Amino acid sequence: MNISCAILLALLVIGLIGESESRRGRGRGKSKSRFRIGMPITGKYRDSESDKYYNNANGAKIILASHFDLEYVLGNKIFFICEAKGNPRPHITWFKDGSEIFTHQYLHIHETQSGEGKLKSKLEIDPATQMDAGLYECTADNMYSIDRRSFKADFSITFD
Repeated sequence: MNISCAILLALLVIGLIGESESRRGRGRGKSKSRFRIGMPITGKYRDSESDKYYNNANGAKIILASHFDLEYVLGNKIFFICEAKGNPRPHITWFKDGSEIFTHQYLHIHETQSGEGKLKSKLEIDPATQMDAGLYECTADNMYSIDRRSFKADFSITFD
């Protein structure tokens, strides 16, 4: 074993190099990053072409969203609002704990087009149960960009 392999092995053991570094070249590992889409950590893009693409004036932008932290009473109605604008009009998708939400008997998604290039989406759950607690996310996207907002919902128990 040469010295560079020994150093690499030591760094892996003490955790200075993450899983993505150790799997380089294999192409099998999943990214451990919690920030998949958005601005680079440095706050600047590599070149002006990237900056122009990701900061396109016609890109999807969420302009109105519900409060981040919601505490609801079991059995009551809860709802989240997400309004986005862009050209072309963005499409809004709802997620709960990372999985896309589809409408069912107790959950309804209402969408309203308001003005040119605007879309308002409302997610309603009635009646709310313990299973409805979690992290909700609204994603607006069009051909130019994606914008997201997250909402945390937790239930409270009221005693009479």
